[in-house]
Amino acid sequence: MSSYESEIAAGTVVVLYLDQCHLIWDDARGYIWGPSDQRLEIPIVNQRERQTYYGAIDALSGEMTVIPFDEANGYWTMIFVEYLRQQYEGKRLVLCWDGASYHRGEEMREYLEGLNMARKREDWWITCVQFAPYAPEQNPIEDVWLQVKQYIRKHWRECTSFRQVIALFEQAIETLRFDFEKLRMYFPNLQMI
Repeated sequence: MSSYESEIAAGTVVVLYLDQCHLIWDDARGYIWGPSDQRLEIPIVNQRERQTYYGAIDALSGEMTVIPFDEANGYWTMIFVEYLRQQYEGKRLVLCWDGASYHRGEEMREYLEGLNMARKREDWWITCVQFAPYAPEQNPIEDVWLQVKQYIRKHWRECTSFRQVIALFEQAIETLRFDFEKLRMYFPNLQMI
Protein backbone atom coordinates (compact mmCIF):
# COMPACT_ATOMS: atom_id res chain seq x y z
CA MET A 1 0.00 0.00 0.00
CA SER A 2 2.98 2.31 0.35
CA SER A 3 2.91 2.63 -3.45
CA TYR A 4 -0.25 4.72 -3.02
CA GLU A 5 1.09 7.16 -0.42
CA SER A 6 1.81 10.06 -2.77
CA GLU A 7 -1.56 9.64 -4.50
CA ILE A 8 -3.35 9.42 -1.15
CA ALA A 9 -1.60 12.57 0.05
CA ALA A 10 -2.55 14.30 -3.22
CA GLY A 11 -6.18 13.23 -2.80
CA THR A 12 -6.45 11.22 -6.03
CA VAL A 13 -6.67 7.89 -4.20
CA VAL A 14 -8.89 7.27 -1.17
CA VAL A 15 -8.35 4.28 1.11
CA LEU A 16 -11.48 3.01 2.82
CA TYR A 17 -11.79 0.32 5.46
CA LEU A 18 -15.10 -1.50 4.98
CA ASP A 19 -17.17 -3.93 6.97
CA GLN A 20 -20.72 -4.81 7.88
CA CYS A 21 -22.26 -4.60 11.33
CA HIS A 22 -25.19 -6.78 12.23
CA LEU A 23 -27.07 -5.03 15.01
CA ILE A 24 -29.33 -7.26 17.07
CA TRP A 25 -31.60 -6.65 20.02
CA ASP A 26 -29.14 -8.31 22.41
CA ASP A 27 -26.44 -5.74 21.56
CA ALA A 28 -28.10 -3.59 24.23
CA ARG A 29 -27.01 -6.13 26.80
CA GLY A 30 -23.28 -6.44 27.15
CA TYR A 31 -22.19 -8.20 30.26
CA ILE A 32 -23.56 -10.63 32.79
CA TRP A 33 -22.22 -11.84 36.11
CA GLY A 34 -21.67 -15.48 36.90
CA PRO A 35 -19.18 -17.93 38.37
CA SER A 36 -15.75 -17.42 36.78
CA ASP A 37 -15.22 -21.17 36.34
CA GLN A 38 -18.37 -21.63 34.24
CA ARG A 39 -19.19 -20.60 30.71
CA LEU A 40 -22.52 -18.81 30.60
CA GLU A 41 -24.72 -18.94 27.54
CA ILE A 42 -27.53 -16.51 26.91
CA PRO A 43 -30.01 -17.54 24.22
CA ILE A 44 -30.99 -14.90 21.67
CA VAL A 45 -34.75 -14.73 21.88
CA ASN A 46 -35.60 -13.05 18.58
CA GLN A 47 -32.95 -13.19 15.87
CA ARG A 48 -35.32 -11.64 13.35
CA GLU A 49 -34.97 -8.28 15.00
CA ARG A 50 -31.73 -7.27 13.37
CA GLN A 51 -30.42 -4.48 11.22
CA THR A 52 -27.42 -4.73 8.93
CA TYR A 53 -25.24 -1.68 8.38
CA TYR A 54 -22.55 -1.31 5.77
CA GLY A 55 -19.80 1.03 6.85
CA ALA A 56 -16.63 2.59 5.51
CA ILE A 57 -14.08 4.78 7.23
CA ASP A 58 -11.64 6.95 5.31
CA ALA A 59 -8.08 6.05 6.35
CA LEU A 60 -6.88 9.62 6.03
CA SER A 61 -9.73 11.80 7.24
CA GLY A 62 -11.51 9.38 9.59
CA GLU A 63 -14.80 10.30 7.92
CA MET A 64 -17.47 7.62 8.29
CA THR A 65 -20.10 6.46 5.83
CA VAL A 66 -22.71 4.14 7.33
CA ILE A 67 -25.87 3.00 5.55
CA PRO A 68 -28.54 0.51 6.68
CA PHE A 69 -29.36 -2.36 4.34
CA ASP A 70 -31.70 -5.33 4.43
CA GLU A 71 -28.86 -7.83 4.76
CA ALA A 72 -25.24 -8.45 3.83
CA ASN A 73 -24.86 -10.17 0.47
CA GLY A 74 -23.27 -9.65 -2.93
CA TYR A 75 -26.04 -7.43 -4.24
CA TRP A 76 -26.02 -4.99 -1.30
CA THR A 77 -22.22 -5.01 -1.21
CA MET A 78 -22.15 -3.95 -4.86
CA ILE A 79 -24.76 -1.22 -4.18
CA PHE A 80 -22.73 0.11 -1.23
CA VAL A 81 -19.47 0.14 -3.21
CA GLU A 82 -21.18 1.98 -6.07
CA TYR A 83 -22.54 4.50 -3.55
CA LEU A 84 -19.00 5.07 -2.25
CA ARG A 85 -17.71 5.48 -5.78
CA GLN A 86 -20.28 8.21 -6.38
CA GLN A 87 -19.40 9.91 -3.08
CA TYR A 88 -15.73 10.02 -4.11
CA GLU A 89 -16.42 10.83 -7.76
CA GLY A 90 -13.31 11.10 -9.92
CA LYS A 91 -11.08 9.47 -7.29
CA ARG A 92 -9.68 5.99 -7.31
CA LEU A 93 -10.67 3.86 -4.32
CA VAL A 94 -8.73 1.23 -2.42
CA LEU A 95 -11.18 -0.89 -0.44
CA CYS A 96 -9.72 -2.83 2.49
CA TRP A 97 -12.01 -5.51 3.91
CA ASP A 98 -12.24 -9.07 5.14
CA GLY A 99 -12.76 -12.19 3.07
CA ALA A 100 -16.54 -12.46 3.38
CA SER A 101 -17.93 -14.50 0.51
CA TYR A 102 -20.03 -11.60 -0.75
CA HIS A 103 -16.92 -9.39 -0.98
CA ARG A 104 -15.36 -11.74 -3.50
CA GLY A 105 -18.46 -13.31 -4.99
CA GLU A 106 -19.67 -13.29 -8.58
CA GLU A 107 -21.69 -10.07 -8.32
CA MET A 108 -18.71 -8.08 -7.02
CA ARG A 109 -16.30 -9.65 -9.51
CA GLU A 110 -18.56 -8.79 -12.44
CA TYR A 111 -19.11 -5.26 -11.13
CA LEU A 112 -15.37 -4.65 -10.69
CA GLU A 113 -14.48 -6.18 -14.05
CA GLY A 114 -16.98 -3.93 -15.80
CA LEU A 115 -15.85 -0.84 -13.92
CA ASN A 116 -12.11 -1.40 -14.37
CA MET A 117 -12.33 -2.80 -17.90
CA ALA A 118 -9.56 -1.71 -20.29
CA ARG A 119 -7.65 0.10 -17.52
CA LYS A 120 -4.17 -0.84 -16.36
CA ARG A 121 -4.16 -2.34 -12.86
CA GLU A 122 -2.50 0.75 -11.38
CA ASP A 123 -5.30 2.90 -12.86
CA TRP A 124 -8.28 0.83 -11.70
CA TRP A 125 -11.16 2.84 -10.29
CA ILE A 126 -11.51 0.36 -7.46
CA THR A 127 -8.84 -1.93 -6.05
CA CYS A 128 -9.77 -4.39 -3.30
CA VAL A 129 -7.32 -5.47 -0.60
CA GLN A 130 -8.26 -8.36 1.62
CA PHE A 131 -7.17 -8.58 5.25
CA ALA A 132 -5.79 -11.85 6.57
CA PRO A 133 -8.47 -14.51 7.26
CA TYR A 134 -10.04 -14.40 10.73
CA ALA A 135 -8.14 -11.25 11.72
CA PRO A 136 -10.73 -8.58 12.57
CA GLU A 137 -8.07 -6.73 14.56
CA GLN A 138 -6.52 -5.68 11.23
CA ASN A 139 -9.59 -3.71 10.16
CA PRO A 140 -9.95 -0.32 11.90
CA ILE A 141 -13.70 -0.19 11.27
CA GLU A 142 -14.10 -3.09 13.70
CA ASP A 143 -13.06 -0.61 16.40
CA VAL A 144 -15.86 1.69 15.27
CA TRP A 145 -18.42 -1.10 15.62
CA LEU A 146 -17.02 -1.89 19.07
CA GLN A 147 -17.26 1.75 20.21
CA VAL A 148 -20.81 2.04 18.91
CA LYS A 149 -21.96 -1.17 20.62
CA GLN A 150 -20.30 -0.05 23.87
CA TYR A 151 -22.26 3.20 23.57
CA ILE A 152 -25.48 1.20 23.20
CA ARG A 153 -24.60 -0.91 26.25
CA LYS A 154 -23.96 2.22 28.34
CA HIS A 155 -27.48 3.36 27.49
CA TRP A 156 -29.15 -0.04 27.85
CA ARG A 157 -31.83 1.35 30.19
CA GLU A 158 -33.24 3.36 27.26
CA CYS A 159 -33.68 0.23 25.15
CA THR A 160 -37.22 -0.95 25.65
CA SER A 161 -37.60 -1.80 21.96
CA PHE A 162 -35.36 -2.73 19.07
CA ARG A 163 -36.25 0.62 17.44
CA GLN A 164 -34.50 2.32 20.36
CA VAL A 165 -31.41 0.12 19.91
CA ILE A 166 -31.29 1.25 16.27
CA ALA A 167 -31.75 4.88 17.29
CA LEU A 168 -28.85 4.62 19.76
CA PHE A 169 -26.66 3.00 17.10
CA GLU A 170 -27.35 5.82 14.69
CA GLN A 171 -26.91 8.45 17.42
CA ALA A 172 -23.49 6.97 18.27
CA ILE A 173 -22.43 7.04 14.62
CA GLU A 174 -23.40 10.73 14.43
CA THR A 175 -21.91 11.88 17.74
CA LEU A 176 -18.83 9.79 18.53
CA ARG A 177 -15.44 10.77 17.14
CA PHE A 178 -13.62 7.89 15.51
CA ASP A 179 -9.99 8.95 15.68
CA PHE A 180 -7.71 6.24 16.96
CA GLU A 181 -4.18 4.99 16.31
CA LYS A 182 -5.25 1.90 14.41
CA LEU A 183 -6.85 4.12 11.77
CA ARG A 184 -3.40 5.23 10.61
CA MET A 185 -1.42 2.07 11.24
CA TYR A 186 -1.06 1.33 7.53
CA PHE A 187 -0.16 4.92 6.58
CA PRO A 188 1.75 6.33 9.57
CA ASN A 189 3.46 9.06 7.54
CA LEU A 190 0.28 10.69 6.22
CA GLN A 191 -1.40 13.54 8.07
CA MET A 192 -5.14 13.56 8.71
CA ILE A 193 -7.04 16.11 6.67
